[in-house]
Amino acid sequence: MNAVVGSQGNKDRKMQSAEQLVLDLSNPDLRENALLELSKNKEFFQDLAPFVWTSFGTIAALIQEIVSIYPVLSPPNLTPAQSNRVCNALALLQCVASHPDTRMLFLNAHIPLYLYPFLNTTSKSRPFEYLRLTSLGVIGALVKVDDTEVISFLLSTEIIPLCLRTMEMGSELSKTVATFIVQKILLDDVGLDYICTTAERFFAVGRVLGNMVAALAEQPSSRLLKHIIRCYLRLSDNPRACDALRSCLPDMLRDATFSSCLREDPTTRRWLQQLLHNVQGPRVALQAGGGFDHMLVN
Repeated sequence: MNAVVGSQGNKDRKMQSAEQLVLDLSNPDLRENALLELSKNKEFFQDLAPFVWTSFGTIAALIQEIVSIYPVLSPPNLTPAQSNRVCNALALLQCVASHPDTRMLFLNAHIPLYLYPFLNTTSKSRPFEYLRLTSLGVIGALVKVDDTEVISFLLSTEIIPLCLRTMEMGSELSKTVATFIVQKILLDDVGLDYICTTAERFFAVGRVLGNMVAALAEQPSSRLLKHIIRCYLRLSDNPRACDALRSCLPDMLRDATFSSCLREDPTTRRWLQQLLHNVQGPRVALQAGGGFDHMLVN
């Protein structure tokens, strides 16, 4: 009994400490330390997200941290200290994006749009890479929960081109998170329809996925490959996309290039088998309207 009471008392003290740190965010002199402490310990503080959202001036302070970095994005002059500080602010926003009570409030306030300039950067230096990865983490937290409203919001913005850019030029970890976001968008019917509505969108996604497969043959990553194969498998659920994949699915996915990479991953092996069955199975005549080739000609 005493242990339970002690544990509860410890939790209460931690939450009081967290609440004080959140209030410190509104004071520019105390903000840097508060950001560091909160981002370091955010998983220990229960219900931190609702308090961050509802406490006076906190979200404004976090947005101020984000906007203050814009001038050093181009030309790229972001220092490691600046990157760490803004990433601590982004970690708190990820907390808000993950929490069921604050997710839609966060979305309806269009706060993800403040992160898009970070995803638009191309410098490969460590501070920029860390900034992109942490920003993708916030978007990844939004799409983790299957919610069509979240997907519809993201599709109304430029999230697909920004993810495709990271999938082409980011580190392995950034590529993995960006591909996961595209995968989650595709797994929603609204997202699949969006990508497959025009030939240009489909081939933009297909080209980047194809380039990534070629790069993985040189530097294998089973985690990244898993998300790529899942994206292809989901695309094959659309009849026109499936027809196009017959000619543009990389040969490396059809032969034994990645067999050793997938040896320990029965789920991804099954997805790949299903993909190949869908793409190489009996050619089904498409409905009137034709495939993507028809759309590109017209």
